[in-house]
Amino acid sequence: MPIETLLIPTPDGQADAFAAFPDRGERHPGVLMYPDGFGIRPVLREMARELAGHGYYVLVPNLFYRHGPAPVVELPEHIGEEDRPAVFARLMPLIEAHTTERVLSDADAYLGFLTDRPEVGAGPLAVTGYCIGGLLAMRTAAAHPGRVAAVAAFHGPVGADGPGLFSGLTAEVHLGHAEGDMTPEALGELNQALDAAGVAHTSEIYPGTVHGFTMSDTDAFSASGLQRHWDRLLPLLDRTVGVS
Repeated sequence: MPIETLLIPTPDGQADAFAAFPDRGERHPGVLMYPDGFGIRPVLREMARELAGHGYYVLVPNLFYRHGPAPVVELPEHIGEEDRPAVFARLMPLIEAHTTERVLSDADAYLGFLTDRPEVGAGPLAVTGYCIGGLLAMRTAAAHPGRVAAVAAFHGPVGADGPGLFSGLTAEVHLGHAEGDMTPEALGELNQALDAAGVAHTSEIYPGTVHGFTMSDTDAFSASGLQRHWDRLLPLLDRTVGVS
């Protein structure tokens, strides 16, 4: 599965990114994949390749390109609990600087890039994200009703913007929460807010998981959680943006 390194024009400069896609000379449904806060690294390339292998053009941008090309923060090969305090001390100023205004400006650029790619089909797009990328995915989908047909967020703070975010959603939604992040009571409240907004959704706690469970280069990794993520994500994409 080929990976292409890219530069995407934005109002604030060139965003570095990469895309994974089937090497068959065809057009494929486009998926914007937002990384977690640790950013672009080998595990994200593996996940993008896996998704591309199912027939999708997968674009993964460097969220923090305003601060330099990826990797903006040097990471250990495996991110253990002992590494997190020092890594987050460097990451948090970047995350805090990534305002909603910046998120939406970048989303316009990323979706426009996907729409213009000769490898991407003319149908609607999908957006997925991990950790903070899950919130970015939800903001992107809400800002582009009709253009984004599916959004999936995994172990992300998707309720951070309050229920007002959900009112803009026309996409079908899947939310996969870590057991360590979400109580059953909080899940019930979140799902009630999604119902009240008329959002077609599945939203569930993945048993036995902690925050970051999809990422195999961290101590949070759960093989069963990652598989459940694929078991939910792939049918969602098939239903909504479809591989013909």
